[in-house]
Amino acid sequence: MNAIAIDGPGGAGKSTMARALAKQLGYVYVDTGALYRAIGLYMRRLGIPTTDFDAVAGNLIGVKVRLAFRNGEQRVFLGEEDVSDAIRTQDISIAASNVSAVPQVRAFLFDLQRDLAKTNHVVMDGRDIGTVVLPHAQVKIFLTASPEERARRRYEELLEKGMEADYEQVLAELKQRDYDDSHRAVAPLVPADDSILVDSTGLTREEALQRLLKTVQEKLS
Repeated sequence: MNAIAIDGPGGAGKSTMARALAKQLGYVYVDTGALYRAIGLYMRRLGIPTTDFDAVAGNLIGVKVRLAFRNGEQRVFLGEEDVSDAIRTQDISIAASNVSAVPQVRAFLFDLQRDLAKTNHVVMDGRDIGTVVLPHAQVKIFLTASPEERARRRYEELLEKGMEADYEQVLAELKQRDYDDSHRAVAPLVPADDSILVDSTGLTREEALQRLLKTVQEKLS
């Protein structure tokens, strides 16, 4: 089975690009960040501060998270509830970053992610796919863009969903998450040694997709 790992900071367009790339290749798309978001949502609903690592770890026993694929689209479930839309808020984005620093959370999701890659050709995106989850992936890409570009994309995405947003706040939170993700003790956000850097600053979605597609085709050939 072929595995394509796409890592990078928040707002780099990993999910959008990985989903489109998987569709082009006929692979299964796996958004690992959605799993961490689901756990962040679960903890928030319980009233547990996601910065309290011991409390988060102690309440994992009640988490039942899974991925389902409908018409080629990934859906995320907590128990029997489809939370695919509920996890896409800025608040849950921060919660996801917090819980992703908890070693027990990463261990909890590790087997689920690897099992998907054992039974499918996958495009998997996240922050430690090429370094930790799929270190033997055939293609590893580190997708990035400038903080300002990433904040603008996230800001416009929130507005499109009808949510209130402030660009400067989005930028500040994105920079904080960059720092948190790259400085955490467990599986920090760093490019794999053999990853290919793709900077999408200034590129349209189609241009970025074509650059990724070319990169993958060259690597697999």
